Amino acid sequence: MEACKKVIGLLNTVKEKNPLVHHLTNYVTVNDCANITLAIGASPVMADDINEVTDMVSLASSLVINIGTLNERTVESMMAAGKRANELNIPIILDPVGAGATAYRTETAKRMMDELKIAVIRGNLSEIKTLYGIKTQTKGVDSSEDISSSIDEFGKAKEAAINFASKINTVVAITGAVDIITDGKTLYTVENGHKIMSKVTGTGCMCTSLIGSYLGTRENNLLAALAGVVSMGIAGEMAYENLNKNYGGTGSLKVGIIDAIFNLNEEVIKKRGKINEECCEL
Repeated sequence: MEACKKVIGLLNTVKEKNPLVHHLTNYVTVNDCANITLAIGASPVMADDINEVTDMVSLASSLVINIGTLNERTVESMMAAGKRANELNIPIILDPVGAGATAYRTETAKRMMDELKIAVIRGNLSEIKTLYGIKTQTKGVDSSEDISSSIDEFGKAKEAAINFASKINTVVAITGAVDIITDGKTLYTVENGHKIMSKVTGTGCMCTSLIGSYLGTRENNLLAALAGVVSMGIAGEMAYENLNKNYGGTGSLKVGIIDAIFNLNEEVIKKRGKINEECCEL
């Protein structure tokens, strides 16, 4: 319940401050990311040209970098924006979409980790394991592994997240059937969400945008990651429950997720938040 209270406090701050969230994201989900950022109470901007990214990020409260649709032009824009954000102490969230699927994706994500100070890295289990250096498999940009497949594997995933977060001094958020969020000292697991969310393109990207919105409060990177993950999970549950069972499907679900985020409030988070917290001091 204490963690839920912290999430509620951060949600209220987002709505009060209306932070500007600069996105350098992929063209498959850019509109969804913009809409869910607006729904939570933040303001999105999607400028990605090298001629304006440093000026635009200078105005922002946080920076979202999503490598879903990579090309040389956008990679250099991402690096330029990231370096300027670091100079101004603007928090960055990195979404390493498809890391492990190709050498280019993996090398690009690792370059960003090496050259930029990242506040939060959010990915699926395969992506995070790839960046940490654990051999794994990916299926396109999707994870081929399930965090909750067994108690033993779940324990290994938590250990990897803790060690990775400690090694690079950042917050690591692994999203899946059960979500893992840690800064290496405190670990949260979240059991919100619904399996149908994996059938909608962009739920991970939208979750990253939510984290970026919470990061824009500049209060606490770990809690921002937790809040974004919990908010997305709750929204997925509510969207599924509200589907018309005769003809509703994944299209309606996506709209329902954005609607649920727009209507997210203290009562809903208290009622639905499924957060566990543990200390993981190494």
